[in-house]
Amino acid sequence: MRNVSSSNSSRGIAAIVGVGPNLGRSIARKFAHEGYTVAILARDLGRLSRFADEIAREEKAQVFAIRIDCSETQSYGGPFNFSDIRLDSFQKSLAVASIGAFHCAQQVLPGMVERGKGTILFTGCAASLSGVAGFSELCCGKFALRGLSQCLAKEFHQLGVHIAHVIIDGVIGASRASQRLLAREQHCSVGGDGAMDPDSVAQTYWYLHIQPRAAWTQEIDVGSSSFRLV
Repeated sequence: MRNVSSSNSSRGIAAIVGVGPNLGRSIARKFAHEGYTVAILARDLGRLSRFADEIAREEKAQVFAIRIDCSETQSYGGPFNFSDIRLDSFQKSLAVASIGAFHCAQQVLPGMVERGKGTILFTGCAASLSGVAGFSELCCGKFALRGLSQCLAKEFHQLGVHIAHVIIDGVIGASRASQRLLAREQHCSVGGDGAMDPDSVAQTYWYLHIQPRAAWTQEIDVGSSSFRLV
């Protein structure tokens, strides 16, 4: 982290927590393209390092891979009968969705307040808005994350920190560029499975970051209605 903090980027530092092969990687690539030093964080350091090398090479940018455990899991699975859910499993789900975000926000907010600027973007889903039968673990955690985002947005707005909640209402697929590369390798056409292009969704995160303070958005819904959980 000291290496990241000592970066001489003129734009600043963008940290993306919980980076996977689709949306997280696309957001990291977008901010690197715009001149930011990028730190990508997740548990799998080997995979992160490959992403960092790829983005740094493509965008001629500084990209750091940092291992971090915010109690994130690969998938929620489900649906589950409520009576079968164990307390430790429910607590783990809350940690996955909200406690990790709480810890990360506490780490970066003091510096943002000191500088009088900064952006924190939380990622939710359709379960952030409405309960879904069989998914009480997921929904309760996502409700908590949305509440955290709303509270922080009101608390830190006057201090110059933009905090917003992004609702991903749909399925994020591989980027169109990755699909085209795979199609060429397999001599087939790009599939139209209805999944959202992560590079396009990443544009929304960039849009929120560069919004003028007088018109900050605190929540935005991005997605395909054909994939709604409600």
